[in-house]
Amino acid sequence: MTPWKDLRPHQREKTRDLGEVILLPGLVNAHCHLDYTDMAGEFSPPKTFTDWIASITAHKTGWSYSDYARSWLRGAHQLLKTGTTTVADIEVMPDLLPEVWDATPLRVFSFLEMTGIKSRRAPKEILREAVEMIDSLRHPRNRALLSPHAPYSTMPELLRLTARISQKRKWPASIHVAESVQEFEMFLHARGKMHDWLKRNDRDNSDCGHGSPVAHLARNQLLGENVLAIHVNCLARGDATLLAKNKTHVVHCPRSHDYFKHPKFERARLAAAGVNICLGTDSLATTRKVGKHKPELDLFAEMRLLADADQSVSPETILQMATANGARALDLAGKIGELAKNSFADAIALPFTGKIARAHDAILAHSGHVAASLIEGRWAVPPQS
Repeated sequence: MTPWKDLRPHQREKTRDLGEVILLPGLVNAHCHLDYTDMAGEFSPPKTFTDWIASITAHKTGWSYSDYARSWLRGAHQLLKTGTTTVADIEVMPDLLPEVWDATPLRVFSFLEMTGIKSRRAPKEILREAVEMIDSLRHPRNRALLSPHAPYSTMPELLRLTARISQKRKWPASIHVAESVQEFEMFLHARGKMHDWLKRNDRDNSDCGHGSPVAHLARNQLLGENVLAIHVNCLARGDATLLAKNKTHVVHCPRSHDYFKHPKFERARLAAAGVNICLGTDSLATTRKVGKHKPELDLFAEMRLLADADQSVSPETILQMATANGARALDLAGKIGELAKNSFADAIALPFTGKIARAHDAILAHSGHVAASLIEGRWAVPPQS
């Protein structure tokens, strides 16, 4: 800790006294669905994961372009107020880009969601359309990337094609994987409710029964240091080692995990194998209401729930999962997620008057809006005068 009098600012530089605060790196939300923000509180926790899929699919049929745009922007505003400065967002409505990018100071990695089972479109056609959109989008701060939705909702060819072009162009790629027990059973044993439901909808399930969902990604070359594996709630023997060997990043979303009551997240097992674990908010369509209040997108709430659920993880490690680990997953280590020379000057301030030794505990206990936020050295949330 350096006293202010020793910093010796240059005479012509303006200074701003933020008062008694903790200054820390802007939070990196490694997985979000901004365009589902206004679905907060719409769905009670389901009995099964496939029940939730059916509910949200039906709900989305009534939504217009304006509904998605308003929801996306509301979510971006919530993230800014609660300390996120960079977000990896899944775009189910890519037509919102680039207009919504220009409406927020957030740094956004927009992963274009690709499926294909229901539409029965050829994987090459799906990929070509997504890549053409990515190539058409230019922005000084934000970028678009690829996200095959999940192993159960895409075919192996799309996974392989995504892996090939993402590696060639050095793009991060994102995919939901091993999110539910039903998905795990589908791939490991070629049976269960999800397997049978998708088979009735004409999915070719010949790729099932050959190992876990993580092993399925490995067979189709979609593991690697550019891949964000979202959720990974169910691990088979050897999966953690497989993820670590391929330097694949795992993104844990504590409140979504709690909403579905998934099996215990095996953070310690993944960490022991050497996997880089990040934090995300997922969407408010998978976040429990507390009393009468609808939830908001808030990475501090995710950190607190992780601390409550896993007593073995330290506050320092949790903060790293929400900052530097996410930066590493998005290939921006040293640029975001830390306060360092040559970084992008993303920072947030939290009110604090306690002892420095208790700073990490205070960070995890923080609730509500941040006192201030900077993105690339510019006020995203200006301090109150």
